[in-house]
Amino acid sequence: MELQERIARRVSARQGRSVVVDRDHLSPVVHRPDPVGRGPVLEQLLDAFEPVFDGELPPAVSVVGPPGSGTSAIITALFGALNDRLSEPTRTIGTTTRAGSTGPVTWFVYVDGRRVESAFAFYQEVLSVLSQEPVPKSGVGTDDLRDRLCNRLGRPDHRAVIALDHHDEPESLAYDRTHDLLEPVAESVSTVAVGQTVPDNWSDENPTISVPAYRNHELVDVVTDRASTGLAAGALDHESIRTIATWADGNAHDALATLFGASVLATTDGSDRLESHHLETAWAGVPEDGVHLDRVLSLSETRQRVLADLVAVESADRPIREVATEIASRSSLTAGTVKRFLYELADRGIIERVPLPGNGSGRRPSAVVPRFPTIVFQALGPTTNGDENTTS
Repeated sequence: MELQERIARRVSARQGRSVVVDRDHLSPVVHRPDPVGRGPVLEQLLDAFEPVFDGELPPAVSVVGPPGSGTSAIITALFGALNDRLSEPTRTIGTTTRAGSTGPVTWFVYVDGRRVESAFAFYQEVLSVLSQEPVPKSGVGTDDLRDRLCNRLGRPDHRAVIALDHHDEPESLAYDRTHDLLEPVAESVSTVAVGQTVPDNWSDENPTISVPAYRNHELVDVVTDRASTGLAAGALDHESIRTIATWADGNAHDALATLFGASVLATTDGSDRLESHHLETAWAGVPEDGVHLDRVLSLSETRQRVLADLVAVESADRPIREVATEIASRSSLTAGTVKRFLYELADRGIIERVPLPGNGSGRRPSAVVPRFPTIVFQALGPTTNGDENTTS
């Protein structure tokens, strides 16, 4: 961010006396264009992508890292920078070996596996980057979109590097499936698998770039960078930033969820700074080894609303059946549908089933508790159902 913009933000914040200047800069689901502390990894990726600067395709690459290590942020930042640096003047995404040239064109396409559930959606996502015209969202079939992709990459000087993120999560598009979908244009594409593990049957000949967890001082820099642009001046002292980094133990998602949650609590209190009790309460709302908030925000709106109600009704010590009945009373869903959603979300790991004490020899009842940052979800997710109609 430019210095003048930083100054303008602080002046604006002091005029409004708000502790939060820009909450997007605090959000654990918003990536910065230049990831803090990830220079060495970016250099490794640029080494792997070196052939693109000669108009050739790089090999398939796997990018792996533990939760909160910034793999998604790194890939989106790198692809954005490559497109910005190498794009044709008349395009915002398409890239060439040098700006304005008529040589080979390479597109860099980021696909979020959490939000692409079908072949149609995958082709549409890729074509939205490759095509100069708008890509239809309905009214055409999957075969038509595949044909459009083949036509777009049919020229020998057209190629694409396609990254599939979160390929190893249970509800995401699998890397092998992507390969099948890209088989008709296999000679014109290279793929990047992004996740916590390498894909099955990954070739040793293809590079694997490991992204380590943040070291404590790196995480301090990440939180400092976010707080300096997202919070008013003086709202958070350096010792508190160090405390957040220590709590998060290398996980940037958890650190930023704590920072965001504390800012929500401070705003609610009308405070002009994040106090220790705001930080402690926010940290308590970030489950250990929990689920990345973006996994929750990628669910259907109906399921998100069920989760919003789940957080609102305090479910920890109550049987699932009882909780489902109360959630149903707040929406147009039946108790049976809500119960089914809760079991489904527990199977996905979004929430966790916790056994409750039994009164006899029968099957013990269980409660469900969220495995995601609840304060942040309440701020970024949907409102609770109330009297609003929903559909499944």
